[in-house]
Amino acid sequence: MKHNALVIVESPTKAKTIGRFLGESYVVEASMGHVRDLPKSKLGIDTENDFVPSYIIPVKAKPIVADLKKKLKSAGRVILATDEDREGEAIAWHLLKALDISTPAERIVFHEITETAILEALEHPREIDMNLVDAQQARRVVDRLVGYGLSPFLWRKVRYGLSAGRVQSVTMRLIVEREREIQAFRQEEYWTIEADFEKNKQTFRARLVNHNVKPLGKFDIQSKDAAEKIVTEVQDKKFNVGSVTQKEISRNPAPPFTTSTLQQEAARKFGFSAKQTMVIAQQLYENGHITYMRTDSVNLAQSALAQAKNTITNHFGENYALAVPRQYTTRSKSAQEAHEAIRPTDLSKKIDDNFTLTDRGQHRLYDLIWKRTVASQMQPAKLLQTAADLKSDDGNAVFRANGQVVLFDGFMRVYTEGSDEPETEEGVLPELKEGDPARIQKLEPLQHFTEPPPRYSDATLVKTLEAAGVGRPSTYAPTLSTIQERGYVEKIEKKYHPTEIGIIVNDLLVEHFPKIVDINFTSQIEEEFDEIASGKMKWNEVVREFYVPFKKHLDEKELEVQKHIEVSDVPCPHCGKPMMIKFGRMGKFLSCPDPESKVTLPMPEEAAMIKELSEKTKGELCPICSKPMEVKRGRFGYFLGCVDYPKCKGIKKILNKTGFKCPNCLRVNERKDNPGDLVEKKSRGR
Repeated sequence: MKHNALVIVESPTKAKTIGRFLGESYVVEASMGHVRDLPKSKLGIDTENDFVPSYIIPVKAKPIVADLKKKLKSAGRVILATDEDREGEAIAWHLLKALDISTPAERIVFHEITETAILEALEHPREIDMNLVDAQQARRVVDRLVGYGLSPFLWRKVRYGLSAGRVQSVTMRLIVEREREIQAFRQEEYWTIEADFEKNKQTFRARLVNHNVKPLGKFDIQSKDAAEKIVTEVQDKKFNVGSVTQKEISRNPAPPFTTSTLQQEAARKFGFSAKQTMVIAQQLYENGHITYMRTDSVNLAQSALAQAKNTITNHFGENYALAVPRQYTTRSKSAQEAHEAIRPTDLSKKIDDNFTLTDRGQHRLYDLIWKRTVASQMQPAKLLQTAADLKSDDGNAVFRANGQVVLFDGFMRVYTEGSDEPETEEGVLPELKEGDPARIQKLEPLQHFTEPPPRYSDATLVKTLEAAGVGRPSTYAPTLSTIQERGYVEKIEKKYHPTEIGIIVNDLLVEHFPKIVDINFTSQIEEEFDEIASGKMKWNEVVREFYVPFKKHLDEKELEVQKHIEVSDVPCPHCGKPMMIKFGRMGKFLSCPDPESKVTLPMPEEAAMIKELSEKTKGELCPICSKPMEVKRGRFGYFLGCVDYPKCKGIKKILNKTGFKCPNCLRVNERKDNPGDLVEKKSRGR
């Protein structure tokens, strides 16, 4: 006998939260994400027959599918409650196919996991939107065709194990081009003259902007001698306040968070990676604390706007609340992923003594979202900006002082948006009136150098990708993770540096597949996916338009492009010819040019490192067989391994008098005499 309604969502946490709002007549189960996917072992797309995908049920999903089928037998209704974006719609469709559901299934969507939202969604079920499914399917198929076409090409032309992707490769191009801008940058020196003036016992700083009745440009003072000469000419002059300009300005708050702006701000304020931000946001969403976190929209629901006004009035006073809610315009060309910005589901839950989250990451991110949402509906900040010129008696020197006073803090009482650029602080100026005397307390020349463009951080890279229309909110985090996992970039002090292999792969793609790594092309195909989602284009036509010229070009390049080979100046001990430089999973190594030979050697710098460590660890014996140990290199650095490997698999960490040493610090560099101690750390949750 069929009775309970079976509700299927993606994750156990989401299932648990929804289950709290529903009665005993509902059974809520998790599919653990997609239950069908393209096979990993082959292309899985019929390129001769309208690009029909061959979906399979992955091994890890088979027990889940079997369990869901069992529960279907006693279900009176089937309700698919996956996320409201294209990915969620596709998961719902795949569930229909994998579970072979013949009776009509109800599809419900909601923007937040709250009792009100869930019950409202149950009152308004709909059918699966095949336009959204097709848009996701088109993206999946195109990305598979690019990846399974270009990756084997890179294996044959560079080395095995490399990968290329539609969004991934464009992201790498941005990083490599920025690195080349930095390398090509030529530093320029320039000087400024600054002075501390005193007025009414208050000190304030001003900069020389005019000398000898001539405005000073940025590079007009190019040397220390020139700067000191001006200081000598100016230091004994008397100064009076000249023109004073005051202007009251109004500053409005930033809009509520979208996926990309949340990733940017969490990176600026907390140093979170894009992936880390999305993992924490997913946890907050599934536990019912925030609305759906994959969205391009900056809109807030009417209920949220009303609650924001009440919250602002209660916490900060009526003078901080708006009479009419502030509306924001979505800048994205295709804000289709959701209908509302990211916000707390209940704005009365402010992080304080009455409401906290035990997980520190969730605590910080929720607090950030709460502040941004509330600030977006607060009064503008009122500032008084002042610019004053201080002129010498002879009129040959003019200093300018800038300052501001906060007349009304408005939204700034709660939150101000972070910046990717260093902010120049403007101090508070004393009351200045034209003709008042002002005395120089301190006069100094300051040396400056122009700086190269900064390397990308998570915040600036996500911002650039979004501005260019590359990818969508759901793609940024996995893309940035992929290029790190593939070894294409290193993250040093939270900035992206391309590796040598990353540069080689990028240059090969830019030279031979310029369309794939072209930002405009990538943006254009995203717009076509949007057209599919709105029912204006057929998904297989979009795929065909892309694939036919791509496949032809790929076949031509397969014959044209030679394998990437670097030759060293190290003679091979086997044949005497210069050894080739190859890439392996541990990095570069030397290989005999004779294809029949298996002679390999470490790179000269690595050989020097091994020699140095071998001398330091001489006499170490295998803990298993007592034979000598030799220095080896693994994924995590250098270690000692038994000379009788693979018969004996004894290993040791490298030691000296002060204990264990970090392999990464044992490189031949300025720190070789003082490598860092290994410190035992406990991971979260252990």
